[in-house]
Amino acid sequence: MPPAPHELGAGPGSGSVARVVVDVPLAHLDRPFDYAVPEGLAGTVQAGCRVRVRFSGQLVDGFVLELGETTEFTGTLMPLAHVPSGEPVLTPQVARLLRTVADRYAGTMSDVLRLAVPPRRAAAEKRPTPLPESLPGPPDPAGFARYPAGRALLDALAEGRPARAVWTALPGEDWPARLAELCRAALSGRRGALVVVPDGRDLDRLEAAAGRLLPEHSYTVLRAGDSPEKRYRSFLAASRGAAQVVLGTRAAMFAPVRDLGLVVVWDDGDDLHSDEHAPYPHARDVLVQRAWLDSCAAVVAGTARTAEAALLVESGWAHEVVADRSTLRSAAPRVQALGEDFELARDPAARSARLPSLAHEAARKALAAGAPVLVQVPRRGYVPSLACARCRAPARCAHCAGPLGISARPGPGGARIPACRWCARPAATFDCPHCHGTKLRASVVGESRTAEELARAFPGAAVRTSGSTSGVLATVPGGPGLVVATPGAEPVAEGGYGAALLLDSWALLGRADLRAGEETLRRWMNAATLVRPASAGGSVVVAADAAHPVVQALVRWDPAWLAARELADRRELGFPPVTRIAALSGSPAALAEFLATARLPADADLLGPVPEPPRPGQEGDRERYLVRVPRSEGVALAGALAGVQGVRSAKKVPEHVRVQLDPLALV
Repeated sequence: MPPAPHELGAGPGSGSVARVVVDVPLAHLDRPFDYAVPEGLAGTVQAGCRVRVRFSGQLVDGFVLELGETTEFTGTLMPLAHVPSGEPVLTPQVARLLRTVADRYAGTMSDVLRLAVPPRRAAAEKRPTPLPESLPGPPDPAGFARYPAGRALLDALAEGRPARAVWTALPGEDWPARLAELCRAALSGRRGALVVVPDGRDLDRLEAAAGRLLPEHSYTVLRAGDSPEKRYRSFLAASRGAAQVVLGTRAAMFAPVRDLGLVVVWDDGDDLHSDEHAPYPHARDVLVQRAWLDSCAAVVAGTARTAEAALLVESGWAHEVVADRSTLRSAAPRVQALGEDFELARDPAARSARLPSLAHEAARKALAAGAPVLVQVPRRGYVPSLACARCRAPARCAHCAGPLGISARPGPGGARIPACRWCARPAATFDCPHCHGTKLRASVVGESRTAEELARAFPGAAVRTSGSTSGVLATVPGGPGLVVATPGAEPVAEGGYGAALLLDSWALLGRADLRAGEETLRRWMNAATLVRPASAGGSVVVAADAAHPVVQALVRWDPAWLAARELADRRELGFPPVTRIAALSGSPAALAEFLATARLPADADLLGPVPEPPRPGQEGDRERYLVRVPRSEGVALAGALAGVQGVRSAKKVPEHVRVQLDPLALV
């Protein structure tokens, strides 16, 4: 055991020794410390329970990693100060995972613990946890019958074998039911399962499917929106071993599942899977690490496919679970691009019009057939982005340089006045600093303005909006109507949509982002999969050039092809996932000191510095460096960066340098 610090020694210790990880977010103290267990607490303390200890003169929280009779510390150990509860909430398997994740992302175990273990609620601990009456038998294999390798995956889970798969769901697939069937297969083999989905709407659908296919009390749901006590009760159901299946969003990736036999991540390309708190772990990568540590099965699932999932297949770590082309053709809607040669010849304005005749006709036919129409727009709000009408330069606030936009809520007298999206100051007048133009134009149109335009284009049709501005709808009725939604907020329509219009493609494809193409296809396919098959009249119209590779992947419904292409391009350019990249952000002086101290791997490539994009309320100039290494050097890079953070922490350097490994965005 690592020795405890000498300044903690005081008085004679007695009884056993507790190895404690303390809740102190200082990099140079990222290690366990030994404390003596007083005789009065010996019957309460156990591995995994919460404790209070005196550390540097203050009482701090901690968790007992393990108990023993010896210590390498040569002085006298401090005793545990208090044991709030003997409930073991940190299992040895989760503790090992937390240490691995902290090391992978150059963080501290204290930071990861905050993400993994919810705050204690005494009332929840006093309540008994109900047990399932019995465990189920294997699921009906008919759900996976359309996938040639589906039956083999279910059999492997039931037998407890560590199968690894990348599952690409068919259009219109009842994916919550399929995921529940995977969990049931694991349960039938007396193993636990963990499923992580991006958001609450997906979790609602998954919970409903689990209620139909899994025994009562055999599963629990970890939902971020639940009350602290309810969330802690759900956590205890897993840690006590009553519920062997855990369903949840991002934080559930650390759930203490007993006898873990399966981990699943759905829609791993969604950026909600990346935690915004240090050390910024990604659910997919954490679950892959967990599958390796616990020798369990893993499934990376989604309608689309990421380059990271393609790498898992290419390396042989995982096998594909996909349908054959004939099955795919029978399930997919008809997809048309506005840039097709035939369409351009018939409608010369198709390339520039926001709602060309092809899209208008597809919507009209669906409405006439009594089916709803989904319209996906990439931006929320009314007119979230404005530009100079003369030179097209982005319009910015004269006070704080924030972007100008128009809110969906009218101002006094019903007028919509441009205002700053940062400081909210109205911009009654505008003078472009580049060309001195005084007029503005919409550079991006949001879902609220689109809904107004469609209401005029289709008089008499009901128009609904779904997005963060107007509220996210879970479902819509199956009758005729228009649903305008932002990506990720598309509601499920009863019986499926008759048509989907994917507008303003340039706002997605034109982003200066490493994952722009991959993310665009994911958003398009998640919307298109809600549309009826072509045999039932379902059609999808995408406002984009038909020659673009992302559009081709959608038209052919071939996300695996685009993912493999993305992976090959990134390998040639040296981008993730074939490399690992760390983003370092801070003041120029702090970054210079940080890099001077760092012992980076010999193969490290230092890129930068570049100015960091300003954020509301941020003071002072900040810069950013990128450090790139081959994937095999990722552990060495993380260790080097963590070492520098430890040195700076020990010296009490006031200026913080933000370290993030494998950031989703590199701009």
